[in-house]
Amino acid sequence: MKIILLGAPGAGKGTVAKLLTDYDGSVQISTGDILRGAVKAGTELGKKAKAYMDSGDLVPDQLIMELMKERLAEPDCQQGFILDGFPRTIPQAEALKGLMDELRIRLDFVVSLEVPRDVILDRLTTRRTCSNSDCQEIYNIKSNPPLPDGTCKKCGSPTIQRDDETEAAIQYRLETYAKKTSPLIEFYQKEGLLKQFASLNSKDTVEAVKKQLQA
Repeated sequence: MKIILLGAPGAGKGTVAKLLTDYDGSVQISTGDILRGAVKAGTELGKKAKAYMDSGDLVPDQLIMELMKERLAEPDCQQGFILDGFPRTIPQAEALKGLMDELRIRLDFVVSLEVPRDVILDRLTTRRTCSNSDCQEIYNIKSNPPLPDGTCKKCGSPTIQRDDETEAAIQYRLETYAKKTSPLIEFYQKEGLLKQFASLNSKDTVEAVKKQLQA
């Protein structure tokens, strides 16, 4: 499969992407993973990205697209890929369209995960993350809690509520998403690529996406 996965914070993009990679071996790609990978590998593009990241600046779109081009050309993407949370803006979407044309890649479709705002707030305010940077296992105090003492089941480190997962922070993230990223839905509707899926249960969502792929 070759798809883009869109959705607000807390819509379940990461979980859905992981389940879809298990389906047919497609690789999950996020800009964060690409940036970290390039920096760790010490590539020329990675060094450029690191300079921006170390100074606290956003990595420019042009550099992100160069990194994306490198990543999509790697052998593991031949089986298929899931772009998780990218693009985030209309300029990125337009640049990605040009890159896909250049690489002669044809998207199957764009998945938009639809979740009510109150469900997103509940999901994120009850999320806890392992504080061990080498683990970072994610829990939910309602549906998948850590150990009774609040430690990680995998490595035993304390779990924490991230600063960006308080209710005030989530409200701000949702407002930012609505302003910057939700216009992508209209963009991909005009491209004839958008498919919308309810994302209340990840397994059900994945089954619906698989049916669409098979159609």
